[in-house]
Amino acid sequence: MVNDSLRSVKVDLGERSYSILIGYGILPQCVAGLDRFALEKEAFVISDDIVYGLYGPKLEKLLAGAGCRIHSFVMPAGEEAKSWEQAGAVLQKMLENNLGRKAFVVALGGGVVGDLAGFAAALYRRGIPLFQVPTTLLAQVDSSVGGKVAVNHALGKNMIGTFYQPLEVWADLSVLETLPDREWRAGLAEVAKYAVIQDTGMYRLLEDHAREVLDRDPQFVPEVVERCCRIKADIVSRDEREEGLRSILNFGHTIGHALESASRYKMYRHGEAVAIGMVGACVLAQEMGVLAEEGAAARLKGLLRGWELPVSMPAELLEPAAEHLIFDKKVVGREPVFVLPQAIGRVTVEKGVPWDLIRRSLERLTEK
Repeated sequence: MVNDSLRSVKVDLGERSYSILIGYGILPQCVAGLDRFALEKEAFVISDDIVYGLYGPKLEKLLAGAGCRIHSFVMPAGEEAKSWEQAGAVLQKMLENNLGRKAFVVALGGGVVGDLAGFAAALYRRGIPLFQVPTTLLAQVDSSVGGKVAVNHALGKNMIGTFYQPLEVWADLSVLETLPDREWRAGLAEVAKYAVIQDTGMYRLLEDHAREVLDRDPQFVPEVVERCCRIKADIVSRDEREEGLRSILNFGHTIGHALESASRYKMYRHGEAVAIGMVGACVLAQEMGVLAEEGAAARLKGLLRGWELPVSMPAELLEPAAEHLIFDKKVVGREPVFVLPQAIGRVTVEKGVPWDLIRRSLERLTEK
């Protein structure tokens, strides 16, 4: 049966184009559509030990019903698991099962699972088909779309990776109902990011209905996810490998990634670090005279606070975060590249930002 509430967003990349399917309870319909792809009936499901317990058996039952032989790999949950060692364990299991080149990987989980599963799919036999099944808000609006796959290193987040697009993204909104509140709020930081960089209309919606969005009101969730995906799909379609325009998606991420690395991925969820990073970018934009819209920084800070997201960092992270900025993957000639807001809905990319301004901005970002 066709789900009338199914929404579809296309990522236009020529022969590598694919769709993001969005809606409540759409997994059966998505699996039923596998016949549209010329694949072997062999699925390799990668998930973590939390998500797999919730949705792994259901997904595998659907895949078995579609005639697939199923292998699975369950990894530990958490950012620390997104490592070279864990990727090696996944590849080892793939090799042991002697997967063919048209067997396919199904990444069932949040951003960590999606990144690591995509990374392994890209490496195995120089690339086998991949489906992303994101189970967190952050993954549905951001990390599952666009083909960035990677693992972390102690010296920097996502420093070892590549671009590898999925065949399709299945964003079943019903799985968000079991998402812990902290993970939901972390995803909202990425939602706010999209509104700030390119969608004043969505930003007004988020401000006007902040409580309903926080409470996962189904009247607003599908629209919010779809609008974020449309923004990212448009940007990725025009700049797949981040040679220009796509860099605006890094708003809040330069400082955010430094905070994650400095705290060894133990203190913050990715979206929480991005929330602090967006506020830091606003502070830096004010220092540089780039932020022209009066009150924009206060509006963003208020929205994030209303969603119970952090907007400052502890003073003890100041020095480690400053050091980790050097290893950010966007650094050019040892000078960080920042995406800075000019107004709600408009950002600019600034290269060669003076270190003294960065340092001063980080100091203003510390908790008093």
